[in-house]
Amino acid sequence: EELPSKTKLSELISKDLKKRGFKFVGPTICYAFMQAVGMVNDHIIRCFRYEEIIKLSKS
Repeated sequence: EELPSKTKLSELISKDLKKRGFKFVGPTICYAFMQAVGMVNDHIIRCFRYEEIIKLSKS
């Protein structure tokens, strides 16, 4: 499975940050940040961590 390098949300965040004067905040960098801080679950469904993260997100 190929994982995305950006999403619609990361594109929106990137555009908003650029409007506010930030530089070097493209959608890929924003998406990497979203992954790093746990905003998205990028584990493939077969990964052992996938279900654990789904359960944590519901609590």
